[in-house]
Amino acid sequence: MFLPFIFRRTCLLVLLLCGVALPLAIRPGPGAADGYQVVHTYPHDSNAFTQGLIYVDGHLYESTGLNNKSSLRMLDLTTGQVLQNYNLPGEYFGEGLTDWGSTLIQLTWLSHKAFVYDRFSFRLLKTLSYEGEGWGLTHDDTHLILSDGTAFLRFLDPDSFRVTRRLHVVDENGHAVENLNELEYIQGEIYANIWQTDEIVRISPRTGKILGRIDLGGIIDKHDLHGDGAVLNGIAYDARGKRLFVTGKLWPKLFEIRTAPPH
Repeated sequence: MFLPFIFRRTCLLVLLLCGVALPLAIRPGPGAADGYQVVHTYPHDSNAFTQGLIYVDGHLYESTGLNNKSSLRMLDLTTGQVLQNYNLPGEYFGEGLTDWGSTLIQLTWLSHKAFVYDRFSFRLLKTLSYEGEGWGLTHDDTHLILSDGTAFLRFLDPDSFRVTRRLHVVDENGHAVENLNELEYIQGEIYANIWQTDEIVRISPRTGKILGRIDLGGIIDKHDLHGDGAVLNGIAYDARGKRLFVTGKLWPKLFEIRTAPPH
């Protein structure tokens, strides 16, 4: 059941990495989107194909993708310096990332495997299996939440990765919202990048309805980006400081932003 979708995304990824321009995915519905204000700009590794981003105890943690280039990293926010690094074996394409207790959990794209690491040493503790693709990963108080590029989010048991619930994400008109990518759980809502767009959607974890959108168009000068694969993808939240961070694949900058409702 996943083969047509895998084929479609594989073809799109190949075209993007080869520099072939593609149209943006369909936007997730009508209505005015929230704007934003850049509070701070930080350096970011422009070679990092960002797939997952989180902020825990004063540091950023990042999962990067592409075969033979995937990694798990701990970053210094201010300098962008990589403080700790673990390179995945070449056959794995790193994807979404989240923390759970004292561990980090990293998805892979097509390998049906998630890796669980000790957050402090990056020692691999165990490997978990799941069906379908892995794109984004976050968590609420009781479950992990996984995206796979479809309009469905899966709620998973953190220990077994067993699916406990599926959430269908729909826009203001009840239409399915696909290409849900990197995820972050923020103050009771699920934030999700929409792949190949400059938008982040805010999703109700109870109903799956879009609660709002953030339009990040223009946040980075396109002259700073190289290749059509350099798209928005990366949301992290500092719960203590109430700071929201965003970046993208192959972006040389990471931004702390403050959102603002439309006028």
